[in-house]
Amino acid sequence: MDEIVKLVSEKLGLPEAAARQAVELVIGHLKTSLPAPIASQLDAFMSGEALKGGDNLLDKGKNFLGGLLGGNKK
Repeated sequence: MDEIVKLVSEKLGLPEAAARQAVELVIGHLKTSLPAPIASQLDAFMSGEALKGGDNLLDKGKNFLGGLLGGNKK
């Protein structure tokens, strides 16, 4: 999650503490809004434990989030 907090902080010019609050707020909302099987995977995804089979899901998520925040998607 630290990498996403850093990305949000840099892209939006927010202090790290504010960016961390924003990321935690979004993740908390997703956990309550998504179907349970998907929501339960968010913690593993955010910690990097979801990386299997050579797919770097955290990087994909960062690129997606960066695209949402106005950065370039890779």
